[in-house]
Amino acid sequence: MAVFTLVFLAPIAYSLWLSVHRTQFVGGTQFVGLDNYVRALQDPRFWEGAVRVGLFLAVQVPVMFVLALLAALALDSGRLYGKSFFRISIFMPYAVPGVVSALMWGFLYGTRFGLTGNLNDLFGWNLDPLNSSLLLPAIGNIVTWQWVGYSMLIFYSALKVVDTSLYEAAAIDGATQFQIIRKIKIPALRGAMVIATIFSIIGSFQLFNEPQILQALTPQRITSHYTPNMFAFNLSFAGQQVNYAAAIAIIMGLITMVIAYVVQLRGTRKDV
Repeated sequence: MAVFTLVFLAPIAYSLWLSVHRTQFVGGTQFVGLDNYVRALQDPRFWEGAVRVGLFLAVQVPVMFVLALLAALALDSGRLYGKSFFRISIFMPYAVPGVVSALMWGFLYGTRFGLTGNLNDLFGWNLDPLNSSLLLPAIGNIVTWQWVGYSMLIFYSALKVVDTSLYEAAAIDGATQFQIIRKIKIPALRGAMVIATIFSIIGSFQLFNEPQILQALTPQRITSHYTPNMFAFNLSFAGQQVNYAAAIAIIMGLITMVIAYVVQLRGTRKDV
């Protein structure tokens, strides 16, 4: 309880305290109530970043889940040669730190150096993965590359606990492999999908490393408020607006908590 209070409750309490105060050079620290929250909810920069990560969540997570599900089903099928190699290979990017992943893909995306620049010079192309229309998908590609193996491992672990006699009984009844997947395997993954979805929701709303690293390559397109986390970070450490940044962090924490709770309720609800 002491450790829990120190590392979990105390930071939250301190953030709440910061969010209802305002520190000024003249007048010092003053209690302002919900003024910082009202300001954040009326700030178009905050909503621009929030909508962007919401779009990122709505597109990137389903794509990642489909890839992870296909990989887990392939590993569980028993028909894939070199199963151990593919399992380790798909999971390996998860072991790469997020900053290193963003730096690596930044070199691949860069038009002045790296793979994209070399292809442009070799074939006379004008590719730019970090242009305005491709920037968010490019970030989504980095996140998917890094986290698809993690989701795959969750799904694969859930499939391994399914009683194989169910597959045998279904095969005897004439069920095809597609029917076994649709009627037995995918329903068995419901709990695992709920857990993976909650983790993905939290990770999406915490999007920071990738745009922060890539900002050096395209500062005009990745602004200081590209995501709410970047906005709060820059407000705190560049703008010296710690109180306002704390209010933004609390709002994003509440939004994340509510969405994750709704997903958990819907995912664990038993069908009548």
